[in-house]
Amino acid sequence: MLKKRIVICLDVKDGRTTKGVNFLNNVDIGDPVEMAEEYYKQGVDELVFYDIMASHQGRGPILDLISRVASKVFIPFCVGGGIGTVEDIRATIAAGAEKVSLNSQAVKNPGLISEGAAVFGKQCIVLGMDAARDAEAPSGYRVFINGGRTKTNLDALEWAKKAVELGAGEIVLNSIDGDGRKTGYEIPLTKMISENVSVPVVASGGGGKPEHLAEVLTAGKADAALIASMVHSGEYTVGSIKRTLSAYGIAVRPGNSI
Repeated sequence: MLKKRIVICLDVKDGRTTKGVNFLNNVDIGDPVEMAEEYYKQGVDELVFYDIMASHQGRGPILDLISRVASKVFIPFCVGGGIGTVEDIRATIAAGAEKVSLNSQAVKNPGLISEGAAVFGKQCIVLGMDAARDAEAPSGYRVFINGGRTKTNLDALEWAKKAVELGAGEIVLNSIDGDGRKTGYEIPLTKMISENVSVPVVASGGGGKPEHLAEVLTAGKADAALIASMVHSGEYTVGSIKRTLSAYGIAVRPGNSI
C-alpha cells in the first residue's frame, strides 16, 4: 500500500514565512530556514516553499533563500512563485529544489509545463492550482492566479486534465474557499480532481486538525495533504498528526515523537 504523505507549506513574503486567510491579512510568523529545519526534524515527508509575491511583483524566485532551506532538509522540496521560464526551473533545481510548482505562469504559458517536463522530467513539474467555487464553471470550480487575486476563464477540472496531458507529474490543489480557515478541506473538489487525473494530488487549503487530513486522504482520495496553520501555530506536530492518522488506519511514514 502506498503511504500517504504529509506536506508542510511555507508561504514566504519578503524573505519571511507568512500566513493569512483566503490569501489576505498575512502576518510574519518566522524564519523559513529555521522552520524548514524544525519540520524536517519532526519527520515531515515533504516541504513546499511558495514565494507568494513573486508573480505579483513580476520577478523570479529568491535563489539564495531556496539554497539555504535546501541545505537544512533532506526530503523532497518543492518551490513555487515567479518561475516563468525553463531557465528559472533550471536555476531553482540547481539551488536545491527537487520539484518546481507552476501556477500563474503555467496558466499564462501552458507550454512551460511541457518544456519543463521534457528537460527535467515529469516528476519535477508540479501544477499548483488555486480554485474557488463558481456555479458558472462547468465543474463548479474556477481557477484563479496571481495569489488568488485574478479570476481566469479556466475550469478547474479541465485545467487539471490539460496540465497532466502537457506533462505535469503532480497537482497541488488549493481551495481558496478553505485557505487558512482550518475548517476542513474542500472534499468534493479534491475527490473530483483525484478521480479524473492519473498523477498524485496533494490537497491544500483548510487543514485544521488531524481528522481533516484523515477525511481528505480517504473520502477525498488525495495522495497527500498539505498543512500550514495547524503546525505553524504549534497546536500540532508532524508526529502527533501522523499518530492520529495511523489510528484511523491510514498508512503513513513514521513521524518523530516531538
